[in-house]
Amino acid sequence: MPTPRQILVTSALPYANGAIHLGHLVEYIQTDIWVRFQKMQGSECWYVCADDTHGTPIMLRADKEGITPEELIRRVHGEHTRDFAGFHVQFDNYHTTHSEETRHYANDIYGRLKAAGLIEVRPIEQFYDPVRQMFLPDRYIKGECPKCGTKDQYGDSCESCGAAYAPTELKNPYSAVSGATPVRKSSDHFFFKLSDPRCQAFLRRWTREQGRLQPEASNKMQEWLGAEGENKLTDWDISRDAPYFGFEIPGAPGKFFYVWLDAPIGYFGSFRNFAEKKRAEGAIIDVDAFIRPGGNTEMVHFIGKDILYFHALFWPAELEHAGYRTPTKIFAHGFLTVDGQKMSKSRGTFITAESYLKQGLNPEWLRYYYAAKLSGAMEDIDLNLEDFVARVNSDLVGKYINIASRCAGFISKRFDAELMQSSSVLISETQTAAASIAGLYEQREYGKALREVMALADRANQFVNEEKPWELARKEGGEQALHRVCSEAINLFRLLTLYLKPVLPQLAGNIERFLNVEPLRWADAGSLIPAGHRINEYTHLMTRIDPRQVDALVEANKVSLAPTPVPQPHSQQRHAEHQQHAEEKAAVSHIGIDDFSKVDLRIARIANAEPVEGAEKLIKLTLDLGTETRTVFAGIKSAYDPAALAGRLTVMVANLAPRKMKFGLSEGMVLAASGEGPGIFLLSPDSGAQPGMKVK
Repeated sequence: MPTPRQILVTSALPYANGAIHLGHLVEYIQTDIWVRFQKMQGSECWYVCADDTHGTPIMLRADKEGITPEELIRRVHGEHTRDFAGFHVQFDNYHTTHSEETRHYANDIYGRLKAAGLIEVRPIEQFYDPVRQMFLPDRYIKGECPKCGTKDQYGDSCESCGAAYAPTELKNPYSAVSGATPVRKSSDHFFFKLSDPRCQAFLRRWTREQGRLQPEASNKMQEWLGAEGENKLTDWDISRDAPYFGFEIPGAPGKFFYVWLDAPIGYFGSFRNFAEKKRAEGAIIDVDAFIRPGGNTEMVHFIGKDILYFHALFWPAELEHAGYRTPTKIFAHGFLTVDGQKMSKSRGTFITAESYLKQGLNPEWLRYYYAAKLSGAMEDIDLNLEDFVARVNSDLVGKYINIASRCAGFISKRFDAELMQSSSVLISETQTAAASIAGLYEQREYGKALREVMALADRANQFVNEEKPWELARKEGGEQALHRVCSEAINLFRLLTLYLKPVLPQLAGNIERFLNVEPLRWADAGSLIPAGHRINEYTHLMTRIDPRQVDALVEANKVSLAPTPVPQPHSQQRHAEHQQHAEEKAAVSHIGIDDFSKVDLRIARIANAEPVEGAEKLIKLTLDLGTETRTVFAGIKSAYDPAALAGRLTVMVANLAPRKMKFGLSEGMVLAASGEGPGIFLLSPDSGAQPGMKVK
């Protein structure tokens, strides 16, 4: 018998500065399904996570609420724990990065990297708020765009003209924290030398190793690493100055670890905390066997594709050179859209986990729908609300639950709740499917697994339809046939329940009690319920979704984004005011066809897209126009992951005068839509359009 696998599984740590929403749940439900499947297989599989609790936003939010950061993160921890439990995400341990366990590993990793000569201290100049006496990250600096003069722009790029710049180039800058005029001040910062040849050589090898990353993720890593001989990676600033909520760097008073250093280290902190809890119960878990090199354990990370850079470059490089084990596998997933668009508060599709549960919707409806859409790739998935209702009602109620609801009553009423011996070709084929379904769960091809399960459910329903137990019940001498048919249907239902258990754990538990069987494990697919086994009385297991429930959910999540007059308007209000001004101007201004003809609009294929280092909002696009390529810097990073853009068609202004920017020459402009609500949406032509075609 093979030795059980030993697997440490993590999901990305949610930031302790906001609520869990349906977009977050894509990752945690996906991970939970995989972990539950591994445990059903008999693996020693531990699932740990934690709140990511450090950084300037936590400190400022706590200050605004008049509480300590510790009070804030303790409250949010309770909210996150509640929401995850509501969707049956079953962590073995859910901890916090603000813990002594995480501090221990952060200090140890830092000390080992320093001893290896991979930590360097050098001065950098930043804006400093003299009122709050703190250095300001780019997002907390506002001012007038140095190119077009638009007021209230962020410290790295202009929302109005798209220009990119350094925060120190802003005109009339002010602190978004206090409103004070910032001053330039130098400070020593600590850097992890990711550019060191040792890190470069290691990452080139590690990111290509079979199975570490998905193929598309590995390819993206090669782009970021560059060709052999290139050194595209830059050193990573791992420190921040006081005041800062986080861990102080050993031997460096007033210097703190940047949140992104200790956040992934929180995986180890949570696991150590879990091991200490188990030790108190008398169980021993060898933590070092999972986080140090050697041995047969596995460490698997589930993450969003937006943090692949941190997890597939920084994280393995620091682990390798600090003497820790590197991840066995990193599984990256895409984002969630709702009805084909980014989640939106104005449309009511930015839905929190708490709201979904408060509206009385069954969390396993969403677990099933997500699973039916998920694959092992980094593709985005869409929560189409109409399809959500139709698929759940059809698959779970109309196909799966329908099998038991049509047959269980006959067993209870006519045969004293006892089953007879079952065997058939259909049962054998359903049992044989266990291996292929297991392989799909292992590869995170949940959509394919569920399609296979539902195909088996269709065959089970066809069997019931053909045998017609309701007619056998009225037929003289039909008792034995009725008993046989209903017993076989219940056995098929049990097998389907086993295959769906990782996705529908609560429903599976209710069905186990109804069937009066022990908790189902994957190996149970090889056996059937024995003759004479007595089931319990059948009660309704799942209701259909009423479309009105979904309508009410959307309505409950709509947020008015109308501007409210306040002395210092927030960014959403400013955006609405700019939009209103533009609409008023458009209402009184017209252009002729000759004016429009001056604009050369062309179809372009995005040949490559990559983040712009040092720019919070820009993506560098290489656009294929059929006969030539152009480079365009687009301020769309808040809306799009660069990895998801390559290959798609869009529309560009091809005769716009090139603009010299800090990061290079921008040779045009891509067209995007925006409105009063949040979000930027690239324009896309109809299928059949080709690069270079003129838009008329």
